Amino acid sequence: MKVLVVTGGGRGIGAATARLAAERGYSVCVNYRKEKDAAEKLAREIGGLAVQADVAAEADVVRLFKTVDEKLGRVNVLVNNAGIVDRGARVEAMSAERIQRMLAVNVLGSFLCAREAVKRMSKRHGGSGGAIVNVSSIAAKLGSPGEYVDYAAAKGAIDTFTVGLAKEVGAEGIRVNGVRPGVVRTEIHLASGDPARVDRIGSAAPLQRAGEAEEIARSILWLASDEASYISGALLDVSGGR
Repeated sequence: MKVLVVTGGGRGIGAATARLAAERGYSVCVNYRKEKDAAEKLAREIGGLAVQADVAAEADVVRLFKTVDEKLGRVNVLVNNAGIVDRGARVEAMSAERIQRMLAVNVLGSFLCAREAVKRMSKRHGGSGGAIVNVSSIAAKLGSPGEYVDYAAAKGAIDTFTVGLAKEVGAEGIRVNGVRPGVVRTEIHLASGDPARVDRIGSAAPLQRAGEAEEIARSILWLASDEASYISGALLDVSGGR
């Protein structure tokens, strides 16, 4: 049975990905930072494993993957989903602390998790290959002016990371791709202080609605699957046409 690790898996896109992965036969590790009850409940429902770890903390990431090694086996698929957003603000109003945390979770966390996954997947290290799917955002293309330029910039870094890592480890049996969701109906918008933006922004997309977490999860699982076996370094916009 293939092993899939999804970071930030306690809610939203991560939880939807965990459920769909379990339905498709993966053994799933649901990583979480704070949502213990939700993550453990989900893990019980899908017969998976819930592991607490802050992806921005190197020691936590190392412990996460060691726990997966011991309890599930060597990881085959990593979904770098953990991410944060903050309240809408102009750049001139952003504190250094906000920007540092944004980059630590959204960028450093993805690097650290990918590092540990590559050590286990790469044929250079005795692995059998695998797939990494990074969850970016359409904000990386749009810039999110007046709202979340810090978030958009962090996701722009993820796009470049996806392309570079794909080229670096392709010959070692690892495919690396990214998805760029548009506005999706998840709890993350509550942290923005503007929960109504989901429907407001979603209705402006060509498909005239916000996306659902399950729609993003299907794209993630497709990129991780053998159906996408000749795709690497790709960034798939799942954004209703934006």
